[in-house]
Amino acid sequence: MNVEKSSDLMWFTSSYSSGDGGECVRVALAWRKSSYSSGAGGECVEIATCPTTIHIRDSKQNPTTAPTLSVPTTAWQAFLGLVQA
Repeated sequence: MNVEKSSDLMWFTSSYSSGDGGECVRVALAWRKSSYSSGAGGECVEIATCPTTIHIRDSKQNPTTAPTLSVPTTAWQAFLGLVQA
């Protein structure tokens, strides 16, 4: 996926960062929409991949407040194996 501008990324502060402004780590997720999602705003699923985790969200929700589902990559691969069979 090509990210053309920084606004395409969703930034968050790592849970390993301290709360007093020191040792702050910012991480960005690059979200991409499923090719099976409709263009009319219907069934929209987006994922962001990391080396050990796949993050999943409903793109119809507010991206800064909507819940996300995070699963290990091994669980995601098993899921894909079942739905592609």
